[in-house]
Amino acid sequence: MITKSYIVRCFCIVLALWFILLGFMSFLPESNNSGGKDNSDGNYNLLLYHKNGDTAELLKRIDVVLKEVNELKKNSREIRKYLSGGSSLKNTSDETMDTSNNAVSSRYPSPTYEKTRRFLEIDLKEMWNFVQAKSGNIGETDMKQIKDVYKQLRAHLMKLRASDGFELVRRRETEALSNLVQKRIYDLQNPKKCETARKLVCTLNKGCGFGCQIHHVGYCLTVAYATSRTLILESKGWRYNRQGWEKVFLPLSDTCTNSYGASRGDWSAGKHNVQVLILPIVDFLKPRPPYLPVVIPSDIANKLETLHGEPHIFWVGQFMKYLLRLQPETNSSIEESKSKLHFESPIVGIHIRRTDKIGTEASFHSLKEYMDHAEDYFDIIQNLNGAPVKKKVFIASDDPNVLAEATNKYSSSEWEILGDKGVAQSASLSQRYYALHGIIKDVFLLSECDIVICTFSSQVCRLAYEILQSRHPDASQRFISLDDVYYYGGGVGVIQIAEKAHEPRNDQEIELKPGDTINLAGNHWNGLSKGTNRRTNRMGLYPSYKARDAPQSVDFPVNKWWHTFEP
Repeated sequence: MITKSYIVRCFCIVLALWFILLGFMSFLPESNNSGGKDNSDGNYNLLLYHKNGDTAELLKRIDVVLKEVNELKKNSREIRKYLSGGSSLKNTSDETMDTSNNAVSSRYPSPTYEKTRRFLEIDLKEMWNFVQAKSGNIGETDMKQIKDVYKQLRAHLMKLRASDGFELVRRRETEALSNLVQKRIYDLQNPKKCETARKLVCTLNKGCGFGCQIHHVGYCLTVAYATSRTLILESKGWRYNRQGWEKVFLPLSDTCTNSYGASRGDWSAGKHNVQVLILPIVDFLKPRPPYLPVVIPSDIANKLETLHGEPHIFWVGQFMKYLLRLQPETNSSIEESKSKLHFESPIVGIHIRRTDKIGTEASFHSLKEYMDHAEDYFDIIQNLNGAPVKKKVFIASDDPNVLAEATNKYSSSEWEILGDKGVAQSASLSQRYYALHGIIKDVFLLSECDIVICTFSSQVCRLAYEILQSRHPDASQRFISLDDVYYYGGGVGVIQIAEKAHEPRNDQEIELKPGDTINLAGNHWNGLSKGTNRRTNRMGLYPSYKARDAPQSVDFPVNKWWHTFEP
């Protein structure tokens, strides 16, 4: 009798074999198949007859992953031709790279290849989430084998990306786009004549914590960019530092820091043709413009969608990159901490928010939940490198007991727990507004880790993830959230587009048809997401792999000031 665990093992093995085959394809000569037909589907379709309950759903998920492998297989012919000096890829640049490695392409891979590679990683994770949720129905031995195969497949995916010949050009193109955006922001913030410049005035002291206030300033700079106005940040008397923003961060402008102007008005009044416009906090923003985060500008949307798996997070990260330029003293303090901690890759960053969040905005998650994810990550890296690695973990928390617990429970030689108990103590509610340097240090060190494990319900967690985007080419998957999906408070919600049909299996699920637009409410990290289908106006659950995040773009700003500076 064929059991559920037997089918799971078979499919994991089949999936592993496909990845091994894919890894060798770049080095094998191209076969001459006169039939021109790919019969690989026949290798696994017979097993699809064993459909019942959870097994049927798992097989559907594996089917999706295998089809994505086949898509990568098709793209590999084009890539091999290009790397061997043959035909060029679509939508690539004519620039060349100075490199001695003739296996490295000087042009960008096709959007189809990049999207398929990313979808494969996402769907593999979603399949693993589903398997974990059903682990009670799978034997311990079988579960261990499935987990080992999953980690091996993740390592193969990382190796595929690293060895496909495009990683250097991914970095170059990402840096070029980042430099372009940073130049636009800098030019906007430094007008030639401050006395006649159009300005947007924003007050820093929003009644919330550090991460929330930084996102408030990010919202202000986004509106300034969209309206072609220089942002004037009023920060004196800031609750985190009475001397203001410039005490720890560089000024937003070198040439224009005053709010003087010939005419002045409030956003809510509706008359935006004044020289100086006063912007309220996003909670009271009326009318609401269409370009709030997470919307991206249409002039760079196509490029950005090719470069990054979550374009809106890259876009937000660019504003954080400009805003959070550190004063030399602040930067030196962080570098000193890195040196003392022997901060080096591979390293996992864990942020554990407790105190005021628990029971109100977030649920309690034990230290073990975070550390289990960290251990999985290190196992994947070990599979990738083929050698043991030191499990180095940096922990940031507003609860000093967390660091002590981690040090005690993970004291074996294979673990190294890093953190600053003093920062944790100062981040507690009673001292939070006197601990600015400690919070900044935690955020920046988290952002320099290889992956961040946290709860996206925390503004600090999301902030570290946003900053991390500017440190790597496409860092969209360098996170594990134990609760929410990424969102920008007060901004535009993330939407998804259904790619596969779904018939509800119970009264908690909703119907999907290909092309349906879904307002995403969350991912339960068990194979199911929650959202509202705009077509039916029904909210409910649906399999996560059946829908994709859909970038939202708008033509902004209308007045493109950079035409003066860009060719």
